[in-house]
Amino acid sequence: MKRVNRFLVSIVILSSVIMSCSKLEQSTTTSTTPPVAVVPITTPIATTYPAIKSTFGSEIDVNNLANYANQTKPTYITKDNTGNNPITNAKATLGRVLFYDKNLSVTNTISCSSCHKQEFAFSDTALVSNGVLGGLTTRHTMRLVNARFSNELKFFWDERAASLELQTTQPITNHDEMGFSGQLGRGNINTLLTKLQGIDYYNELFKFTYGDINVTQARLQECLAQFVRSIQSFDSKYDAGRVLVNNDNANFNNLTATENLGKTLFMTPPVFDANSNRVTGGLGCNACHRSPEFDIDPNSRNNGVIAVANSNATDLTVTRAPSLRDLVNTAGTMNGRLMHSGGIRDIATAVSHYGGFINDNANLDNRLKPNGRNVQKLNLTAAEINAVVSFMKTLAGTNVYVDKKWSDPFVNN
Repeated sequence: MKRVNRFLVSIVILSSVIMSCSKLEQSTTTSTTPPVAVVPITTPIATTYPAIKSTFGSEIDVNNLANYANQTKPTYITKDNTGNNPITNAKATLGRVLFYDKNLSVTNTISCSSCHKQEFAFSDTALVSNGVLGGLTTRHTMRLVNARFSNELKFFWDERAASLELQTTQPITNHDEMGFSGQLGRGNINTLLTKLQGIDYYNELFKFTYGDINVTQARLQECLAQFVRSIQSFDSKYDAGRVLVNNDNANFNNLTATENLGKTLFMTPPVFDANSNRVTGGLGCNACHRSPEFDIDPNSRNNGVIAVANSNATDLTVTRAPSLRDLVNTAGTMNGRLMHSGGIRDIATAVSHYGGFINDNANLDNRLKPNGRNVQKLNLTAAEINAVVSFMKTLAGTNVYVDKKWSDPFVNN
């Protein structure tokens, strides 16, 4: 019995020793390995825009917007009418949607792009353009390409809009164009704002762009103007030659002899006799359509085209013109008729107009009446007309017709 008790005591003592060693080892391990802090893993919640995604698909990715704000342009392009509305990617993207959205008309059938078509350098081949419910524009649609690159701040053929921003909503409120006139039972601009406020993709676009969903006329103007100003064309044959010389008076190595002759005639002022007949010099086109932007001089007056489309009336109020770039596409096909009346179908006829078919009037630009009495007679030869036409065709770009950032984002709908 005593032996059994001694045996049990030995087992207890041995167990205590083993446990002590185990605790010591545990203690030693703990003391050499610092505790690991547990950091909770948080996944950032991404802002999603389901209405934008479902409406535009891959055309608009708010996480990877198209580059409108930082496009490259040649160093010799210096004129700019941006003012205090610099282009941002977000606002120009919203402007693109507004530009192509038929919801901006009372009948949901007409958008800005119905008249200003990308395939025609944002002009129209029709004499006048269709509006809502059988309405028509009163003048030929003006090209919008390179609208930004000018010292001219005013817009429309008659310069009735003091800025591009103010111009953008006037077709919307025009009774015949997009119809929100507030006349004859139609809604006004406030009706449109309420309408857009109720569209889910505009809620998301305005929230993304401005931080709230409020649709205002000022915001429409701001975004539409930014989109229009973003449309640029500087990849023409002319530009490829211009970048290699110091000024337009130098011969361009990439132009043909005829094209260089046309450029010289375009740039060089004419010399007139006492009866306003040209006796030497060029055509002086550059006095009003100033290179290298080929924008209209803000001081220009009427050019002697006084006709009215689809009418026998006369119009002396037209004093503005778009850039002369992209009169034709790269294939040499006209992007639309010329002048506000749409009465001139090709460049040669336009050049000939200045040669001896100018209608004298009280608002005529004095540069077209060199002696203050007689309208100029340029006495153009067929070779001179051909040369100037050839040169003006070198102003045709390529990218403006195909760049997706200026295309219809509703293409999948």
